[in-house]
Amino acid sequence: MPNITISISPELKKDMDTLTELNWSEITRSFLAEKIKRALLLKKLDKMLENSQLTEQDCLKLGEIAKKSIFKKHLAKSW
Repeated sequence: MPNITISISPELKKDMDTLTELNWSEITRSFLAEKIKRALLLKKLDKMLENSQLTEQDCLKLGEIAKKSIFKKHLAKSW
């Protein structure tokens, strides 16, 4: 398995050393895998939407409509 080297502050290293029960290599691997997974997904979404005519204003309007709809559903259930 390839290795990487990162630099951290002395304070962070000190704090990490107090948490000996944690496997920092596994935590770092998981973190990097999740970041890569998200970045690849965003790349796919960008590719899918590159020809879209939907504007940011359209998205904001749709978000408001969805928020109001969800609020009304929750309001109806609470009574």
